[in-house]
Amino acid sequence: QVQLVESGGGLVQAGGSLRLSCAASVSAVSIVTMGWYRQAPGKQRDLVASITRTGDTRYADSVNGRFTISRDNAKTTVFLQMDSLKPEDTAVYYCKLNVIWSASDYWGQGTQVTVSL
Repeated sequence: QVQLVESGGGLVQAGGSLRLSCAASVSAVSIVTMGWYRQAPGKQRDLVASITRTGDTRYADSVNGRFTISRDNAKTTVFLQMDSLKPEDTAVYYCKLNVIWSASDYWGQGTQVTVSL
């Protein structure tokens, strides 16, 4: 059973930083892509950043230059370093995993990020 364990959300003032982590219970060779999505109240869930097995990264325009996605040496945990946070970054952040042996998307439980003025 695939599990994604997220951590690192919280409350921060505008201009501050947070670091999210997501650990996957699969082997690195199984991973196609891992990414972070976010969903604010009343809005759809949108891509924030993703990283492929080969290390290619992708960012939403709204976070490019402020957020950085990375992974550990084992390539089964991804991190999202969020700097220069803005109130509009407030949302529940979800980790998503895609693996080579399934067409399904696997999601974490979500972690709340709240940025105050």
